[in-house]
Formats: sequence, C-alpha cells, structure tokens
Amino acid sequence: MSAVAMDYPKYDSYKDSGVDWLGEIPSDWDLMRFKYIFREINDRSETGNEELLSVSQYTGVTKRADNVSTEILTNAESLEGYKKVKQNQLVSNIMLAWNGSLAFSNFDGIVSPAYSVYELNNNFDSRFFNYLVRSETYKAEYKRKSTGVVESRLRLYTEKFYNIWCSFPQKEIQTEVANFLDEKTAQIEQAIALKQQQIDKLNEYKQIVIQNAVTKGLNPNALMKNSGVEWIGEIPQHWEVRKVKYLSEIFRGKFTHRPRNDPALYDGKYPFFQTGDVAQAGKFLSKYRQTLNEKGLRVSTLIPKGTIIITIAANIGDVAILDIDACFPDSLVGFKPFAEIERDFLYYSLINLKEQFLKTSIKNTQMNLNVERIGEQLICLPPLDEQCLIIDYIEKLNQKFNKSVTNYQSQIDRLKEYKNILINQAVTGKIKIDL
Repeated sequence: MSAVAMDYPKYDSYKDSGVDWLGEIPSDWDLMRFKYIFREINDRSETGNEELLSVSQYTGVTKRADNVSTEILTNAESLEGYKKVKQNQLVSNIMLAWNGSLAFSNFDGIVSPAYSVYELNNNFDSRFFNYLVRSETYKAEYKRKSTGVVESRLRLYTEKFYNIWCSFPQKEIQTEVANFLDEKTAQIEQAIALKQQQIDKLNEYKQIVIQNAVTKGLNPNALMKNSGVEWIGEIPQHWEVRKVKYLSEIFRGKFTHRPRNDPALYDGKYPFFQTGDVAQAGKFLSKYRQTLNEKGLRVSTLIPKGTIIITIAANIGDVAILDIDACFPDSLVGFKPFAEIERDFLYYSLINLKEQFLKTSIKNTQMNLNVERIGEQLICLPPLDEQCLIIDYIEKLNQKFNKSVTNYQSQIDRLKEYKNILINQAVTGKIKIDL
C-alpha cells in the first residue's frame, strides 16, 4: 500500500476518527453511521415483470437475463413480491455482503427478497459511495459485523449495516474523488484487458498446436490419407482413427445420496472433486475444496490417481488427470486407457475433442454429455512410439506457453491489487486527489 500512497499527496492534517478500523481521517472529513446516510427501501413488485437483477463482488449489479432459464423469467408468479430497485440505489446480498457483493445499480429492476435495497440521502454522491462500500476497508468491517459462525452462513442484516461508521468529505470532494477513480480504474481495466487478450491468444495458439500434433503428427513430410472424418481431415497414412470406447474404459462418477449438500457426508479424509475444480485445474488435479467422510464414501467411489476425468455437465469438456486418489460425482466421467494408447496422448486427444463434445451435448436448461456420446467420439491413433514423441513435443511447448501466461497473469494480478489499493486509499482519505 505504501507504494501507492507515495504516488499521491496526503491531506494537510488528520484527526483520530475514534474508530479503530478507520484510524486517522482528514481533519475536514465528517464521520457518521450508515443509518444516517442510507434508508432501506422495501418496495415490492406486484407482477414480477420487471428486469431481474443480481449483484456480485466482481461485476456489481447486472441483469440476470443471460444467467437464468427462460422458464424462470417468463413465470411472473415466481418473481411476484421481489424487491424493486431503481437506478443509483444500493443493492446488498445479505449472505455475501461480507465478500463485497453489494453495489449501486445502474438499472431499474427487481432483486431477490434475500437482498437489501437502500436509498442514498441527497447530499451524497452515489459514485463515490459505490467505490466506498465496495472497498477493502469496508468489506472487512462487513465481515466483522455479519452474524454467523462460519463464512458460508454469514449474514449482514440492515441493523448491523446501519451501525457501521463511515467517514467522508463534502459532496463536491466526493464527486472529484469519484471522477478521478472513474478515470484511473478505466485505464487500469484497459491495461488488464490488453494483457488478457495476450493470454487468450496464447491459449488459442496452444490449442492449435495440440490439435495439429494429435491429428497430423510431427512430420510435415509424412504421406497423408483421408481420415473419413470431416473435422479431422487428413492424417498420416500409417495412423488409425478409433472410437474412444475402444481405446479406454469409460465410467461415470458416483454420488447417489440426495440432497448432495447433506453435511453428514462431508469433512472426512477423502478428496471430493466437482466440475468447477476441473475447470480451474491445469493438467493435473490435486487441489480440492471438499472432502467426504466414511459415510460419504459409501455413496461414492474412490478413484485412483492417474485417472483422466472430464466434465459432462455445467462446463462441458474440461479435462484433467487425477494427481491423488479422489471421489467425484456423476457430472464427471473417468477414463482408464487401454494398452494401445498412452494416458497423456489420450488426455491431449480429449482436450482436442472439446468442440465436438459441445456440439453433441444435450441442450436443455444446461448442456449435458453422457458416456455413450463420449464413447462414440473419434480420435487419431498413431503407433505408441510416435505417441510418446508427440507427448514430449506438446509438453515442452506447454512449458513455454505456461511461463508466458503466468507472467501475464502476474501482471494482471498486480494491476488488480493496485486498483483495489488506490480505491481504498482514495475513499478513506489516505491520499488526496488534486484535480
């Protein structure tokens, strides 16, 4: 934080706020509790026909039209009684406010009754307070004020929210700070976007390298033949094309108990992976967020280290290799390759099949694959010694790609940290904005 603070001047003088977590504030800033700054709004929708909104720590208040099923959106009765929201009103997710899931809305609409909606008094700038209420200093206080024993059960109710102290400058200074932060955060976001574009290009090129290697091989002078598969095209003359089911045992994960979130099944010694874990993993999957106990194991199955797994629901076609013995539900499918195909060659071939999996998935409220559809997919099969050469080639190139991606991601993380610190120091008076 000190690096950011040195870039900007401080206020001429400070005073003790009398609030431990706020510390010193500029001498001409005021101090009062949120209950004198906000008033709660509890207007309810009579029809449920308004735009459905949600709030998150990442994107603030957004329209939910792209995230819920048409059935929910067209069933007016299901949204009747939802809370109305107007532009520039504060929306707070009672269950996740401690994590930053609150923001001022840019839209008129409705939100779940589990949210709180607040109107900002007239002598305050909503853009300034949008930065303030989402800043790290205030998020930490939300967590302290929330009721509940564990994070998953924390709740920030209005009474507790109202009791939080807030320091702020006069309205014209609020507007100046908001203007400054609008400009600076836009510049930072643009820099982040450019670096993310570089990551996307690298990942795209990496995918092309894998596709060419597992379908064309490494010898550009090899004699080729028609594979008979449109999306594969020509393959080396000595290669074969086989269905996945003839090259690997395919089996579905297991978790038979309902409800799945029954706490009696968890917090044991057996790692339990779900689709989101695979999506966030690299080649090998070892980091887990949940574990099953002995009771949980009885409704699941312990799968050995080295098994390839693929997601068949939610995020379709993400692939990883188990780096530990673990359990997984039926939204994941496992593969144990037969002798004629190397495990890692099958892994890269399955990565190359993602687009085909998406095309053949069942589309209802969400896309799904099944074992039969996976088994019918076609992959190329070179001789074993050539498979090993291709694996080695891909691995070496991946090391270069991953190093570059890690470098760009590190730069993005530093920019995000800088942005958070800059906002936090500006809205708490640690730095002075001279425009």
